[in-house]
Amino acid sequence: MNNNDGMTWDLHRSFLAVAREGSLSAAARRLELTQPTVGRHIDALESALGVALFTRSRNGLAATEAGLDLVPHAQAMEAAAAAFVRQASGEAAAPTGTVRLTASEIVGCEILPRVLVPFREACPGIALELVTSDRVSNLLIREADIAVRMTRPEQDALVAKRIGTVPVGLFAHRDYLRRHGMPGSMDDLARHPGIGFDQDRRPLAALEAEGIDLGDLAFAFRSDNMHAQLAAIRAGLGIGGVQVGIAARDPDLVPVLPEAFRFSMEMWLAMHEDLRSVRRVRLLFDHLAEALDAWVER
Repeated sequence: MNNNDGMTWDLHRSFLAVAREGSLSAAARRLELTQPTVGRHIDALESALGVALFTRSRNGLAATEAGLDLVPHAQAMEAAAAAFVRQASGEAAAPTGTVRLTASEIVGCEILPRVLVPFREACPGIALELVTSDRVSNLLIREADIAVRMTRPEQDALVAKRIGTVPVGLFAHRDYLRRHGMPGSMDDLARHPGIGFDQDRRPLAALEAEGIDLGDLAFAFRSDNMHAQLAAIRAGLGIGGVQVGIAARDPDLVPVLPEAFRFSMEMWLAMHEDLRSVRRVRLLFDHLAEALDAWVER
C-alpha cells in the first residue's frame, strides 16, 4: 500500500501543468516555479502512487495511460481549489440577503433612490431596507447596517468614512418670487415668509455657531421634517433652506441671496466594524462611498 499522506495540491497542480504543457520547463513557467521544483513534484507523485505518469523523450513529456486517466481528477481538484478561494473571498456566488440602510428624511427621499439604482442593477439578489428618520439610529445595537449621517459619528466600534460637505442655501419657487419679489438683503428677508423648524432648535443653533444670523426672519411655515419643508418651498409657500445639489435638479427653485447665506453640513457613511466582512454590506458601503461623492464638495 502506498503512503499518500504527502500528496499535496502542489504535486497535483504540477502534474496537471506538465500534462497540459508537455514539458517541465513550460509547466514551470506556467506555475511561476523553477524547473527542478516541478521535476521533484512529478517524481514525488509517481513515487507516492507507484506508477509512471509520463514518458520522457527529446520532445518533452507525454502522459502515460495511467497519467491520462488521472487528468480529469486533477482538473476536478483544480476546480475545487478555485471554488475554495472564491468562497473564502466571498466571490463564490452572486451576493444575496438584506441590508438595512438609514438616512435622514431628505437624504432618504431625495438622494438615495437615484443612487441605489445602479447598485440594484448590479446586485439584484440584495434586498434593501431604508429607514428614513432624522433620529440617529444606533448602529451598535444593529438598528441599521449602514447609516448616512450629516454629522460625524461619535460612537466607538464604527467604521466611518467622511464623504465630504453638503452645501445648503436659501431657495424659493420662481412663482413665489414672481408674486413677492426677490429679497435684496438678509434684512429684507423679514418681510418674506420663512420656512423652517418648529420645536427642534438644533438647526438654528448650528447656524448661529457658523456665524449665520437669520435676523428677523419669521417662520410662517414650521416643520421639523425637512422633507415637508422642501415640499412647502416647492409649493411656493415661502423661502427656506435646501441642499444645493437637490435644488439644482429643480429648475423652478431659484437661489435667494446666495452670496449672503450659505453653509455646509458634513456627510458621513458609517457601519459597525463587525460588518466589514459581510459581503453584501461591504458592497453597499463601497457603492455609497463612491456614488455619494457626486453630491458633496471637498
